[in-house]
Amino acid sequence: MIPSRTQFPPGKDIPATRSRRLVRQEAQRVKSAIAEGRLRLFYQPVVRADKMDFVAFYEGLARIEMPDGTIVAAGQFVPFVENTAVGRILDRKTLEMALLALRADPCLRLSVNVSTHSMRDQGWLDMFHTYAGDSGARLILEITESAAITDVEHTTAFLRHVRQFGCSVALDDFGTGYTSFRYFRDFLFDIVKIDGSFIRDLPHNPDNRILVEALTRISRHFDMMTVAEFVETEAEAVMASDMGVDCLQGYLFGKPAKAPQPVTACACSASKSVC
Repeated sequence: MIPSRTQFPPGKDIPATRSRRLVRQEAQRVKSAIAEGRLRLFYQPVVRADKMDFVAFYEGLARIEMPDGTIVAAGQFVPFVENTAVGRILDRKTLEMALLALRADPCLRLSVNVSTHSMRDQGWLDMFHTYAGDSGARLILEITESAAITDVEHTTAFLRHVRQFGCSVALDDFGTGYTSFRYFRDFLFDIVKIDGSFIRDLPHNPDNRILVEALTRISRHFDMMTVAEFVETEAEAVMASDMGVDCLQGYLFGKPAKAPQPVTACACSASKSVC
């Protein structure tokens, strides 16, 4: 039995049960939102670990605003459409919104996710070429480990191409097991985002501490900036900072919002790393 939407608390993502009916339903919801101008870009801050009220950049996250004003998170629709033609349209529109936001605010630095399909989509590349000349140096493209390793040769060519426009490239969800260290070295990412599963309960989980320390040391060796994802407590923030992580992202510093929000000074003690 497929669970109804009413069984899940507000703000929680619905499990991605990919029946054909749900794929069609979610595809139509995304198409309608784009056509009616209800696709939104929300902003979550990524702060410096040594100065936790300083925003290094924001991550741009796709949201749908329903006609009644309800906001639908990406996790509730992206899994259904990411491998469809509607997913390509969604990726292009998200990129367009991000690049227009960068053009409108010369002080903004912003990251957006890039899927395997987007790296091969001429429509996405056309959108990128249209706007990146003005603001590419302030754009960060986030690629998951699984996307990077799908076609190493194509990923390498894609990274080389976007870097010509000054873009930085981040490896998302680092540590989840897809990327061999040989490819990690060859891709030479600018930023590495350590998967949130390793940050959760960091002060009380010795296994996570060992893993975060190892991932941080590897990234530092290759001169890559590190970001700890899903930081929710001050203790996690302090521990990650003391372990040498450069930047922090999570609800402790701000939930995704309709506009870039400043971060108030955190009670955490600062460490030594610089983004």
